[in-house]
Amino acid sequence: MRMIALLCCLPGIGLFAQPRVATFRADATPAPGEPLIWTMPTSRVEDPLWAKGVVIESGGSRYVICALDWCGVGGSIDLMLRERMAAAARTEPARVALQSVHQHAAPYIEGDGYAILRGLEKPPLMMSDRYLESLARKLAQSIEEALGRLKPFDRIGTSEARVERVASIRRLPAPGGKVIVRFSGDGAKPEMAAAPEGPVDPMLRTITLASGNQPLVRLHYYATHPQTFCCDGTVSSDFVGAARERLEKEEGVVQIYFTGCSGDVTVGKYNDKTRAARVALGERLFAAMRASNQATRFAPAGKIEWRSANLELPKRPAPDLAAATSDDDRYRRAIAVAFARRTRPLPASALQIGTVQILHLPGEPMLEFQRFAQRTRPDRFVAVAGYGDIAPGYLCTDEAFPQGGYEPTASNAGPGTEAAVKAVIRRLLGK
Repeated sequence: MRMIALLCCLPGIGLFAQPRVATFRADATPAPGEPLIWTMPTSRVEDPLWAKGVVIESGGSRYVICALDWCGVGGSIDLMLRERMAAAARTEPARVALQSVHQHAAPYIEGDGYAILRGLEKPPLMMSDRYLESLARKLAQSIEEALGRLKPFDRIGTSEARVERVASIRRLPAPGGKVIVRFSGDGAKPEMAAAPEGPVDPMLRTITLASGNQPLVRLHYYATHPQTFCCDGTVSSDFVGAARERLEKEEGVVQIYFTGCSGDVTVGKYNDKTRAARVALGERLFAAMRASNQATRFAPAGKIEWRSANLELPKRPAPDLAAATSDDDRYRRAIAVAFARRTRPLPASALQIGTVQILHLPGEPMLEFQRFAQRTRPDRFVAVAGYGDIAPGYLCTDEAFPQGGYEPTASNAGPGTEAAVKAVIRRLLGK
C-alpha cells in the first residue's frame, strides 16, 4: 500500500483571502449508436445525461469534483478524462475526482478492457474514439469557462434528511450463512417487495457552499443503486436525475448528486419496473433533497485540504476470454482480464473544508465502507461518493465472499479488499 501524497500548490494561480468556487455542466449524452451498458447501442434519448461539477480554488491550488451521469468509467479512459479536466483547470489529475452516478440507462466504459477487445477478430461494439474525444473536449471547455466565473465563498452548510421508501438491501439473509439477491427490479415479485428494507443508510447528506446568505452550489450524497431499468437502448438519468434537475429549477441553485457506497443497496423493494414506480421514487428522493436543503446549517468555511491516495487491491485470476458466450460477456471478461494485469493503482481522494470531509472512492463499494468512514470520523460531517475508476467492479467485505451472491462474482478484486480499502479511508480522513 502506497502512502498518501499531500499535494503541493501549483504556480500560476493567484492567492485569495477567501476560497473560490465555480460550477460547470457538460452534455454527456451518447450519440445514436454509441454503446450503453454493456454493448447495447443507443437508440432513444428519454432525457439527457450530464457531467456536473465544481472547481474549487484555495491557497493557490485548484480541485475538481465531477458527477457524471454514466454507469461507470474506468481504466485508461478514466485517466484520460481526468487528465483533460486537470489540464483545463490548470491542476493535476490527482486533484480531480470523477465519480459516475451509476444509472444503468447509460454507458459503462473501461479503457483497459477496450484495449484487449480491439485485439479480437470480431470485437463487440465499443464507444468510438470520436465520441470520447468530443466528451473530453466538452468537459475541458466547460471547466475552462468555469474559471472565469469563480466566486468567493466564506461559509459551508451541512444538512441531512431521511429518504423514505427508496433504498433496500440487495443481499437478503438466507439459511446457512448465504444470501438471496434482490435485484433492482424485483419489486415486481411479491416476496421481494414484502421482504424487509434492511439496514440501509436512510440519510441523504447535503453540503452547501455559500457566500454570506447566498448558496452557490449544493452537493447531495445518498447510497442506493440509482437504477429502475436498463438495457433496451434508452438513455436516461433515471429517477435521481429527475429529482436533481427539478430541484435545481425550483431553487435556482446548482444541484449535484453523488451516489454513495451502494454496491449492495438497490431500489429493489420499491421498484416493479413500471414508470409509475420510477416517478414515485423520484418524488420521494426530491422531497428528501428539498428537506435537506431547508435544514442547512452554516459555519465558516475553514481550512481547505485535499488528500490523494493510491489504492492497490488483491487481484482475482483472469477469466478465460475465449469462453465468453455473448458480446456482453466478452466485454465483462475483458475488463476482468485487464484488471488482473493492471499495475497502475486506483485513485482515491478526500476534500476537507473545515470540519466537513468528502471522500471519493473507486469501484462499487459496499455500504459498510460508507459506514466505516463515518465511524472513523464521528467528529466530522463525512459524505462519501463511490463509483470512481470502475475497473475493480464491486469492492466487497470479507464476509461477502463466503456468503456468495451477485457482488463477489461480479468483482475483479479478491478477498483482502476490505482491509485495503479501510486502510486508505483512514489515511484519507486523517486517522
